Amino acid sequence: MRTLNGAEIAEFIKERQAAQVRALRQAHNIYPKLAIVRTNPAPVVDSYMKLKREYGAAILVDVDVHTIPQAEALALIANLNADPTVHGIIVQLPIPDPAQTTQILDAVDPNKDVDGLHSQPVLDPATPTAVLWLLASYNIELRSKHILVVGQGRLVGKPLTAMLRASGCNVTTADRTTNDLPTKVRAADIVITATGVPGLITTDMVKVGAVVVDAGVATDKNGLVGDVAPNVRARDDVIITPEKGGVGPLTVCALFENVIQAAQKLARQQKDS
Repeated sequence: MRTLNGAEIAEFIKERQAAQVRALRQAHNIYPKLAIVRTNPAPVVDSYMKLKREYGAAILVDVDVHTIPQAEALALIANLNADPTVHGIIVQLPIPDPAQTTQILDAVDPNKDVDGLHSQPVLDPATPTAVLWLLASYNIELRSKHILVVGQGRLVGKPLTAMLRASGCNVTTADRTTNDLPTKVRAADIVITATGVPGLITTDMVKVGAVVVDAGVATDKNGLVGDVAPNVRARDDVIITPEKGGVGPLTVCALFENVIQAAQKLARQQKDS
């Protein structure tokens, strides 16, 4: 088995980003800041908060977490939009009442929407960007391959499909309504899955030589798990992300990449004014 190790690549990206942040601070007196709007007290959300805070501290990006009731989210976002010291805003999903998800996400200024989840995003969404970075870092050819994206959620599958198609890739999709998922997976050269269904992709579905990227996140008795069954990773004839340290570390990198880009845009505006 050849492993697509995102954690290893993330270390190189982190070094570059730390240098960019130092330049913003020293040359432009801009201190990049990320604001996280958190309305869900679930333990899994706590783990995401910890990762983002630790990464921000490592590259000198300030991370403020605002834990509030969902009813206060729109007012808080309006204040963060207007705050010139805040360069990036994310709404930590899921929120308690998912019916309001689109309204709350679209309340974020698109120029500060570093998750790329606005209906009309300016910045590329973090997890799809992470997937593309990972494949590019390992020189995985995309244009000549048949790519299957399993899951069409707003966080990963749907925007990733759009980004791949915009690049001229041959992309097929599958979601919860797909009846012939095993057949579709067997036909794919590259399988990218993001459904949050543990063990959905089993070894009998994956052909010899396939590339498998597991961007799914779910919980079971063993804690956080992905979409790919363990017996797929036991094979030596596939290229696959590890159980931990695949897409996740690069997603955090991509998120902070957008924060830095937003801060750099402000630096250019200040220079031109």
